[in-house]
Formats: sequence, structure tokens, C-alpha cells
Amino acid sequence: MRSEGMEMEWSEFEKRVLQTLKGCQEGKDNPLIWAMEIGKWAVRVPSPELGEVLVSHLCFHNNHPSLWKFLHQALSSTLLFPLHVLSLLTARVIPRRLSQPEAYRIYLELVTRYAFAFDPIPADASKDKIVKDVDHALHLSQIYEVRVRDLGHAWVLFFFSVIVRLIDSTLNDWGLLITSLDRPRLEFGSADHHDEDTDSKESHNSERNENRKQLQRMNSLMAMEVLGKLTESRKAMVLLRLVRLNMPEKFNGLLQRVQFLKAHQLASSDLKPRIQLLAKFLANIQRVLGFEYRLNRHKLIGMLINVGSHKPVSHCDSESGKSACWIPLDIYMENAMDGKQLPIKSATDVLAEAIISLQVLNQASWQETFLALWLSALRLVQRERDPLEGPIPHLEARLSVLLSIVPLAISKVLEDETKLYTSPCKTTTMSGSEETRYGHDVDGKPHTSRKQGLICSLQVIGQFSSLLCPPASVVGAANSAAAKAAGFILNSKNAGLGGGSHVGNMRHLILEACIARNLIDTSAYFWPGYVSVSAVSPSETSVIEKSPWSIFMEGERLSGSLIDSLFTTSASSLVEIEKIYHIALNGSEEEKSAAAKILCGASLRRGWNIQEHVVSFVVKLLSPPVPSDYIGPRSHLIDYMPMLSAILFGASSIDTVHILSLHGMVPEVAASLMPLCEVFGSLKPTSSNKSSMEDNPSVHMVFSLAFLLLIRLWKFYRPPLEQCMMEHGGAAGGELTLEYLLFLRNSRIASSQHEKNSISAQIEYASDMPIYIDSYPKLQAWYCQNKSCISSTFSSISRGNPVHQVANEILNMLYWKVTKTGSEFTGEEAYQKPLLPAWEVLEAIPYVLEAILSACAHGRLSPRDLTTGLRDLVDFLPASLVAIISYFSAEVTRGIWKPVPMNGSDWPSPAAILQSVESEIKEILADVGVNALRCSSEISPILLPLPMAVLVSLTITFKLDKSLEYIHAVAGPALENCASGCPWPSMPIIGSLWAQKVSRWHDFIVVSCSRSVFRQDKEAVAQLIGSCFTSFLGSLHVTSLSLSNQSSVNGLLGFTIPSCSIRPSVAPGFLYLRSCRAIQNVQYVNDVIVGRVAGYAKELGTRWVSMNSPCLKSSETSLCVAASKAREVATLGASLLCVTGGVQLVQELYRETIPTWLLSAKQDTLGEVDAISHVLEGYAMAYLLILSGSIVWGVGAKLPSSASSRRPRIVGIHMDFLARVLEGNISLGCNPATWKAYVSCLMGLMVNFTPTWIEQVKLESLRNLASGLRGWHECELALSLLERGGAAAIGSVAELVTAIS
Repeated sequence: MRSEGMEMEWSEFEKRVLQTLKGCQEGKDNPLIWAMEIGKWAVRVPSPELGEVLVSHLCFHNNHPSLWKFLHQALSSTLLFPLHVLSLLTARVIPRRLSQPEAYRIYLELVTRYAFAFDPIPADASKDKIVKDVDHALHLSQIYEVRVRDLGHAWVLFFFSVIVRLIDSTLNDWGLLITSLDRPRLEFGSADHHDEDTDSKESHNSERNENRKQLQRMNSLMAMEVLGKLTESRKAMVLLRLVRLNMPEKFNGLLQRVQFLKAHQLASSDLKPRIQLLAKFLANIQRVLGFEYRLNRHKLIGMLINVGSHKPVSHCDSESGKSACWIPLDIYMENAMDGKQLPIKSATDVLAEAIISLQVLNQASWQETFLALWLSALRLVQRERDPLEGPIPHLEARLSVLLSIVPLAISKVLEDETKLYTSPCKTTTMSGSEETRYGHDVDGKPHTSRKQGLICSLQVIGQFSSLLCPPASVVGAANSAAAKAAGFILNSKNAGLGGGSHVGNMRHLILEACIARNLIDTSAYFWPGYVSVSAVSPSETSVIEKSPWSIFMEGERLSGSLIDSLFTTSASSLVEIEKIYHIALNGSEEEKSAAAKILCGASLRRGWNIQEHVVSFVVKLLSPPVPSDYIGPRSHLIDYMPMLSAILFGASSIDTVHILSLHGMVPEVAASLMPLCEVFGSLKPTSSNKSSMEDNPSVHMVFSLAFLLLIRLWKFYRPPLEQCMMEHGGAAGGELTLEYLLFLRNSRIASSQHEKNSISAQIEYASDMPIYIDSYPKLQAWYCQNKSCISSTFSSISRGNPVHQVANEILNMLYWKVTKTGSEFTGEEAYQKPLLPAWEVLEAIPYVLEAILSACAHGRLSPRDLTTGLRDLVDFLPASLVAIISYFSAEVTRGIWKPVPMNGSDWPSPAAILQSVESEIKEILADVGVNALRCSSEISPILLPLPMAVLVSLTITFKLDKSLEYIHAVAGPALENCASGCPWPSMPIIGSLWAQKVSRWHDFIVVSCSRSVFRQDKEAVAQLIGSCFTSFLGSLHVTSLSLSNQSSVNGLLGFTIPSCSIRPSVAPGFLYLRSCRAIQNVQYVNDVIVGRVAGYAKELGTRWVSMNSPCLKSSETSLCVAASKAREVATLGASLLCVTGGVQLVQELYRETIPTWLLSAKQDTLGEVDAISHVLEGYAMAYLLILSGSIVWGVGAKLPSSASSRRPRIVGIHMDFLARVLEGNISLGCNPATWKAYVSCLMGLMVNFTPTWIEQVKLESLRNLASGLRGWHECELALSLLERGGAAAIGSVAELVTAIS
């Protein structure tokens, strides 16, 4: 609104302009003279005020040809700004096109000529007024629901508005009215948009001559011709694509109009004369849908960015391992089998994200993607054919990945596609290369679906016979799956198939897992070659033995033989599991325990088709509901004690815990265990007799099972030094505390309403309210005491303190036979075991340990008596092992205790086999290219710190019984971690002591000992990483490095884990995955991997340059091969980096490692290095960065929960750094060719594969990067980069597209 004074000034201005116009018109002056005369009144050029007066005067009180000529002259002479004038005309002319056909025709000509006449003008009041007027005239802010940011933004919205208005007006002129049901969601709020001359057309129809009608018909054809011209240029595609990317709902409105035109073009004979014009326009819109920026393939950088997937995975086999681009899947799966690392995130979610990311980055079809996933999982199973025997997850966990986790991950990927198809905005892009694969194009032809790709992959997988041979333990299950398929075909009365001997393989189990989850249907049974048996009649088939689950479902009560059968046989349906679950809650005492035991049996470990449901029921049983008729002050959990004892014991096995963690249940299980620990740890036992699992369980046993399982999930036994390093950005998982586990559980509850199909959503939580560790005061008190114990020594307590009294009771119980004058503990007769609550015992144990360790150090207690007493303490309360480990680990780290000789008299001696164990360790390390350091056998006498000697002496007293697996699962990892606080040679000593006790674990122990060298020895870490690259890619030497060499997954990870032989040996990648989480200086790993990737890439360039044939060297094909090999190098580097340090190490890569690498001057070790080597080096580093980020953050707009705030910040930091270098604010040390290749390739990769990352970068940085790319003549890349910058960058794109056109 103008003020009164401004209104008067405006009237005076308008009056003078109109008087001048009238004079020029009467004098019949040349339009150029008009422009000179009228231009005198313009305060600034271009003049929006003058344009406003002219358009209002012209439309339509003085609609004279001479004025239109002058308008044309004013636009061409920059007296008026075309965008401003055309916007005003659009709002006035189009609604009156029928009553003013001459004006409409001239308007169409002006639009054709000046729609793209967009020259940036200075940022002054004129610019602001133009933006405001354009917005007001076309109602852009209301229609698009955005704030028009700048002149470029206004131009894009103007152009799109003109396209839509011309389509609507033409449809209306042709009598093709879109009904209310068909009306696209792009309503123009101004009444000016709707035709305002309908009444005029009716009332004056008799006065219109045939020429006027002909002009109207010609105008409608011309409008369609103008649409074709406006949309045919590259600039138009850029503008329309900006709308598509940033306002997909509005662009959908355009697509609906196009589809409407398409349909009526085919259906209406009246449109046949216009078919060529229509076809051109429709083809242009189709080009917009399929348009992607492609860098110039004739340029080196453009060729590198457009290198597709290396080799089709369908041509690879298990021996050659050609699927190098999918190595992240193999590495993740094998890393997930590390028993010391219980992932807190569901492997299903991780794999689903990895599938989508790798499919995009590898530019692969869905068939190739799913096939690669199946092959990785099959290789995972095959590596366990002859496993090392030891307390680690074995075949059952690996089969769970293949037959449960992978199908569930595929299900999530297929669900995402379903959501995409049902989304109201199908044009919304997920990534640069995915966008054209979703939905339908203008012709209505659907793209290949993910489900079809899955089906094709399952059909092709039969070709990989070497991977499909089932392990011995699942041969029966595979044969049963094959028999089921044969029986189905027989029952369908198809000839040629029948009973007989059905030989199954892993493919049959895979298809059954997919059918059970509705990924495919039973038509797969009829695939050629799936079932191959001789044809026999139904009467000749053998009688199938009745399943014990069928007997159970028929109503048979749980008895001894049936319980055993149900425990060892997997359930086949969810109904069976539900029934056994309800018995565990509501049956008799005996039935509850039996049902809980059955639920943790074969159905959990081998019920692959329903495993996720069994897992959820197991977790639910850990939090049984309060009975409706329950009253009383004590906890209802006490009444469930037999059932809880059985479920805890069954869930504590190593494989079971690992399966629970693979399904992402660690937070839920931990939250369920905390109330059990709180309740049963606060109860006094009713008897001092030792309980067994077969008898009625004691309070101490139930507490110990729950407590030991809880601390396994928490991994409390990390020594203080490792905890400190992890908390400051070291290995992933450093944030794993009890509080963090509860935080994850609470977060999942909050989101469970939106994830009804997830496992966590199936769990009926005891409370839908968040819970915190404060809710469990006893647990919290011990938790705080434990942290104090590992951080500082204990202060003495007074004798009258209750804790001191409990400690004395424990000491008297342990050492009642020992009589030492002046000692604090004396006893002359058998001491009755105290009936103490477990929490009181745990609180006193550190003081007990301090007393006995001091007594032993001063010779008042023999090592044998000390060890025996500790073993009695563990027998009395198994959970006390936690306090023992925690205390001794802290004492070892402090280093205040003198070492003791492991001589065989006072302490056990490893001398008998120590030398041979160390020799085997050296050989294992030598096989992977690592030079071992000093040996323990060279040091005499053999020494260990006193706390370490006590701990290892205690652990070797435990029986190797399956029923004590819950003890070994805690003691083993804790012992290894405790040993890390000693000098490296201590690990062979500990390993030798254990190998003497358990000869069948010998190979496992030796391999475990070989890992300890990598904890602190950086040189050994570098050597092992080098061996990983060599085993996967081949030698680094130019003389032997061939571009045709195939990368080998089996060379990296091994085809099988070797069983007992003359000596164990492991693949370098396998050894690295089992060692990398223990590396203390993980930042060093970044430097090593970056150096290896850069070195290999430069070697590849050197090899390419040194090719003998000039024709071969100059061919694009050979260079593509070299680029593909460089990507393989970067892929391996990114995979190793992510499993070593997770998101923290990736953040370090973005913030520090790569910038430091770019800033540092490098000396070429190969002498003269060709430019192509530097280019490949930059390309490989860019791919390393993108792939590393994609693995931990994903490529889509939806961020993993753990990365919700990290990705935008970290990517932004790196982009800001690149922008500052391009501005000249930072000097580089790397080769200029490397720098240019790195930046260009990184931007190209982000544009093509991770476009959603770009939108989160600051606009200023994007503009600087685009400016730098333009300086390198990478204009297409600069334009594409800005285009992906979101709504804020629309104006910048418009300015750039004008500058480079």
C-alpha cells in the first residue's frame, strides 16, 4: 500500500508518462524515439514503475499496435525488465484471450522471445520491487506456499506458472475441461487466472466475424507451439527440474495435465491436426523427467564419474570373487559374527540401509543387488564349515543371518518401494540415480520393481553350486524343504514329479524363508530345476513322521519325552509359538519352566522362518505381566521365578545371545533384565545350599543369570583406559552404557507406533513410559560403586560399617579353614554360608578382594588358598564374577602390584607349551605379513602382575560344561580385555595356560592370542591393513599389478575358517575384523587406509600409462577398468574404516584426515608420476569419502536415528573447507591434478549418488564451489551442484544457467 504522499507522486508520474505516450502516438514517432522520450521519466533502468504504467495503459483501454511495438522496443533496450512485464501481462492477457485475441497473440510472441531474457540486475530497490510485483501479479507465494527469495527464484516460479496457465487455457479453448475429480492439485488463488471473458463471448458472439474466430483457433495452436518452444531448451529443462525437485506436488499437477493431454490426444479425432505440436511438447516433458546432468564423457573427470558398476555380479562365482563392489556386505556380515561385539542396532536395519546405498553407488539393478546380498550371506555360512572350537558364536548365528536377517532386510527394502508407489509425491527423488527407477514415466510404463529383481536373483542363485552345499547340521532341513516343494507339486497334480529321495541345498532353505515372509509365493516351486526327482505315484511316497509340534497342538500335555522333542525340533508356525508362550505364562510351575526351555531351544536357534517372532516372545517372557488377580506387597516376578530361571538360562547361551543382538534386541533385553536384577538381588536366599539348574532355582541363581547377561550386553569389562579412549571418539560403541541402552529402549517405544511391523513394536512393554536407571536404586548404587572402583583405589572403611561386617562374613565363609595369627579373618570350625541379598554381597566384594590380594602379596595367604576361596565365592554367588573381574581389571591397569612368577609351584606354569604357542602365533602373523615382536619365552622367569595371575588362575578352574556357558561368556572376553592392560607378551602366557586345560580349544586360543599384538603396535596394524589390501586386490608392485586381476573376497576373508590342522591359519581380513575393535589408536587406522588407497590408485595410473600398446592405453575401456579398480580400492578402504571406528572414524575422515592429506606435501616414491595417476588418486579419495559416509549415514533423505544430527554438520564442515580452498584462503600441498580431480569427482559423486547431502550444505559454500568448478570449465557440474541445493539455491541456479547458456 502506498502512502498518501507516495500516491500523489505516483499519479503525477503516471500522468507524465501517459502524456508522453499520447504525444509520441499522435506524432507517429519511431518506437526508438518513444523509448528515448519516455525513458526520461524513468528514475532507474530497468524501471518497474514504467512497466506497471505501460501494461495498465495497454491492457486494454489503449490496445493499439503502436504501443505493442513500443513495448517490444522497451524490452529489447532494457528500459523494462522482461520478467516484470511478462508477469504483469500474464495476469491480464491470458484470462481475456478470447475477447482480446490480438493481444493474446502478441503476448505469446513476447513470451516466446523474452521468457528466457533474464539478465541479473544490481541489488537495489528496483530489484526488490520487481520481485514483489512478480509475486503479487501471479500470486506466487500463495500458490506455491513459499517465500519468493530473490529474482532468480521469482523467474523459476514465473516460468512454471506460464507453462501451467498456457496448458489450462489451451485445454479450455479446445473444450477439454478437467473435471473436479481430475483437477490437479495446482489451484491458482487469483481470480485473474480464470477466464473473465466468457460472458463477453456469449453476448458478442453475433458480432464476431469469421476472421476473429479463426484468430482464436490459431492462437490455441500457437499456444501449443509456444509450449513446445519454451520447453525444448536446456535452460527450460533446468527450470522445470528445479520445480520437480523442490516442489514435487506442484510438478505433479503439471504431470497430471500432461497425462490428460496424452489421453485425449489418442481419444479425440479433433486433436489430430495438432498431434505434432502435442507430441513435441509431451516429448519435452518426458525429457525433463528423464533428464540428469551428465558430465562430458569425453573429458577424464566426466568419464570417471559415469563409470558404472564394475562387473555384473551374475557372472561372478565363489572362487574368483569378482563381486568386489559388494565387499562391504561381506565385511559387515563377518564382523557381525564377532562374539565380543553384540550390536545394539538391528542387523536387519543395517543391511536394509546398506542394500539401498550400495545399489545406488554401484549403479546396479535390483537383481544384481539382491544376488550379491545372497552370495555374501552364503559365503558367511560356508566360512563356518570347519570352525575353530571355542566359546564363540558358531553356525547357528550365521544361518540366522542368511535365513532370517537377510529376508527381513529385503522385506524392509520392498516395503520402502511400496511406500514410494503409494506416496502422493512420486516424483520426489531419493537419490540421484534412484529417481528414474521409481514410479511410472509419462507413457505409463513401470520401471523394473524390486520384487521382480528379488525373484530373478533367486532364480539365478542356483548357478552357484559351490556355495549351496549345506553344512552337515542342516542337511536334514534342506532335504525337508526340497521334499515340501516336491509334495506341493505332486498335490497340484502336475505330472512328472513325485516322492522319492529329495536332495535339498541352501537354495531350498532360502526360498522357504522368503515364502514364509511373503516375499515370493509358492509358484517358485515350479521354477525349472528347483525340484528334480523321479516321477512316482502318491502311493509310493514314504510315510512322513509326525512332528512333535503337531502332537503338541493336538492337545498332548508337556511331558519328559515331548519336552525334549519340542526343545530339539523347531516350530513351523507362529500359532505353535504363541501356544507355548501362553503356557509359559499361565501353565503349572513345571509347565512354565518346560515351556520357557522349549522357547529358547531349536525354535529360537533354527526356526529361521519365524525367528523374529520367537525372539519377541523370549523378550516378552523376561518381563512377565502382573496377573489380574495379583495382590501383595512383594513383586509379582517372584512367582515367576522357575519360568524366569529357565528363560534366563536358555537365553544365556552364546549363540542365543548373539541371535538376540542380531535382531537388535539388546536394549530391550537389558531393560527387561534390570527389574529382575533389582528384585532378586534384594531378596535373601531361603537356604544356604547350592542350587542347580535342575532343582528349584535359588534367588542367587536367578539374580546371577540376569545380572551376568546384563553385563554381557553392557560389556562392562572394558578396562578404564579403553573406556576413556572410546568416550573421546574412538571405536564405535564407546557410548554403550546402561543409560544409553535405556535411552535406546525408550526411543523405540516412542517410535513403535510408527513401526508396527518391527520386532520392537511386537513387544508388549510392561510400561509404555520411559524408564531410567534411577528406577532401580540397588542397581544404580552398584553401578556407581563399580565406576568408582575402576577409577580409583578404595578408601578404608570403619569396622562398624555394615559393608565391613558383610565383608567379614564373606571372608569367614571363604577362609574358615585358614588360621593366621593377627589376620582379619579367623575361623576354627565350619562356617555356615551367610544368607545375604546379592546386592549386599556385591557391594562388599571389592573390600574382600582388597583384603585377600594384600594378604597374598604379603605372604599371609597362599596363591592356592586365594584361588580356591575365589572359586567358592563364585559358586556361592555366580554374579560375584562381575565384581572380581572389574576389580582385578582396574588393578592391572593401575600397575601397582608386583609381578609374580608363573613357576608351577605357587602359580600355574605355562612353560610346557608356551614356546610352541608363541611359534604358532608367529606363523599366523607371518602368514598375514606381520612381523611379531618379542616373546614371553625369551623372558625368564615368566611373570604376570598379581591381579592378572589371580584372575587367570581362577578362570581355569571353571568346568567346560555347556551349563556353565553363561560363566565362560563373561570370563573369556573379560580375561582377554584385562590382559590388554599388561605388556603384549602376557597374552601368550594366558593362552598357554588355557590351552593346557582345554586342548580342543587350542587353535581358537592361539588365534585369539595372535590378535593381541594389534592393540598397541601401530606398525603391526599397518602391516595387517596392507595385507588386507594385497589379499583382496593383488600386489602393489607395478610389475605384477594387472588391471585384469580380479579382486578376491575369499582371499580377504578366507573361504573357510580352518579347523584343527598342523597349525591354524586365518585370512588377513578375518584376523583384522577380530582385532580392529581392540586397536587403541584408531585415528592411526584412518591415516594408514588413506595412504593405502592413495598409493594403490597412483599405482593403477602408473600401470595404465606403462601399457605397451598405445591403442590400448588411449582407449576409454582400459581407463574405465583402471577407474573401476580404483573404486575397488576405495571400497575396501571404506569398509575397513567403518568397521574399525564406525561413525566417529568417518567423522574424523571428513574433518581431519582428508583435509590434512590435501594440505600435506607428498613425495612421489615412484619418481616421475603421470598426471593420470594423480587424477585416479583424487578420484579414489573422493569415492572413499562418499562410500564411508554412505555406509554410516545412508544416501537417502531419511537419516538413520544415530546420524540425525551428524551428517549435515560433518558434510558441511568438509564442504566449507573445500570452498575456502577454492577461494584462495588456504594453500594446498597436494598435486594440482589430484586436487582438481578430488573436488570434481567428489561433487560429481554427491550429485549423482547422494544429492540429499547437498541440500544440507550452506548456500554460500555451494556458490563458492560452483564458482570454482566454472573456473575449471566444469559448468555442467557446477549447475547440477547448485540445483541440488534445495529451495534456497533456486535463485543461484537461475543466475548460473543464464550465465553459462
